[in-house]
Amino acid sequence: MKVTIQPSTLTGTIQAPTSKSSMQRACAAALLTKGTSTIINPGYSNDDKAALDIIQKLGAKVETFSDRLVIKSEGVIPVSQEINCGESGLSIRMFTPIAALSQLPITITGEGSLPTRPMDFFDEIFPAIGIEIESNGGKLPLKIKGPLQPKNIEIDGSLSSQFLTGLLMAYAAAGASDVSIKVNNLKSKPYIDLTLQVMKDFGMNVPENRNHEVFYYGGSQSPLQGAEGAGKTYTVEGDWSGAAFLLVAGAVAGNITVKGLDVFSTQADKAVLKAIIDSGAIISVQPELIEIGPAALKPFHFDATDCPDLFPPLVALAAYCNGKTVIEGVSRLAHKESNRGITLQEEFGKMGVAIKLQDDLMIIDGGKGLKGAEVSSRHDHRIAMACAVAALKAEGETTIEGAEAINKSYPDFYEHIKYLGANIQ
Repeated sequence: MKVTIQPSTLTGTIQAPTSKSSMQRACAAALLTKGTSTIINPGYSNDDKAALDIIQKLGAKVETFSDRLVIKSEGVIPVSQEINCGESGLSIRMFTPIAALSQLPITITGEGSLPTRPMDFFDEIFPAIGIEIESNGGKLPLKIKGPLQPKNIEIDGSLSSQFLTGLLMAYAAAGASDVSIKVNNLKSKPYIDLTLQVMKDFGMNVPENRNHEVFYYGGSQSPLQGAEGAGKTYTVEGDWSGAAFLLVAGAVAGNITVKGLDVFSTQADKAVLKAIIDSGAIISVQPELIEIGPAALKPFHFDATDCPDLFPPLVALAAYCNGKTVIEGVSRLAHKESNRGITLQEEFGKMGVAIKLQDDLMIIDGGKGLKGAEVSSRHDHRIAMACAVAALKAEGETTIEGAEAINKSYPDFYEHIKYLGANIQ
């Protein structure tokens, strides 16, 4: 699908999208929580749909209503020997150890860029916790057979925190007692805080967090503790990752108000506020809403090591800042839907923005004006949205090839910015 965007001025009020990070974790917790759980404000992105499909394959029953999901579960009791994680990196890393709670052999597959992403983490860790695993040279498909047996392990957290999220939930469900998971060089710590908060909200056995280096399960715990028949209700948060594009759009192209974001959220991408404030945009952060508008934007320095999904929207912001913006954490971008460092450099280069990659730094030379161009999402949802935001004040029209990539995380994105006044076809 192609989308064409003309230079536009935005105005109005919009509700932030639903957080797929929160939604997918809630699906996993509902699967692991015996009884009936209700998820309010559920998401319906492709990644959310993948998570819902997975928990049904693993034994949960899901009823869908307009404003909520009702999930009934007795734990992991697979009704299929294959689960497909779509293009969701979180789903494959989180649900693989959860699926291994069963002693049935299960094959795990994925689509898009997922089969090319490294999954050798599981090859290294699973044998130590009683799980048989066969992979395709450290990549998909994975063939596993449990049951997982919680033991003291030490893992590398430098590639992604999502592997740890799956282990934390699976250990709790397996009744882990007097065991710990030691983590070296953990990235994206706020996402682990989100995982632990969701576990707590569902009444699961939450391990003691020792400075994000050791997660200790103490005492005697029963499997699937906490929730039997309790009727847990969880409300999915607004999504800071998707809303970052709306906020940058406001800073670049008009005065808008974004509602539905929790300023006390543990989501890592809440850090977008710091970058926007440092850029000099007009912003008012209130408990129920954020008002944002354009100003003379100045370059900023931002460390995105723990929130790498902010690179695309912040590149769009930096393109309009008068000078050289520096963003740290480029090494976190290689194994996304595309190699985002190179993709951002090339696609924004088509619009006249010079981006230099130097060691772990990205240097964006902004403020020189953008020109409309034909760009490609490279099948990456965040690249599509970043190009769309950048196009709002470019000279001439911009056409985005592969624009449907947004369905992975924020299917309403074009409709939302169109509602705010963007000229989109």
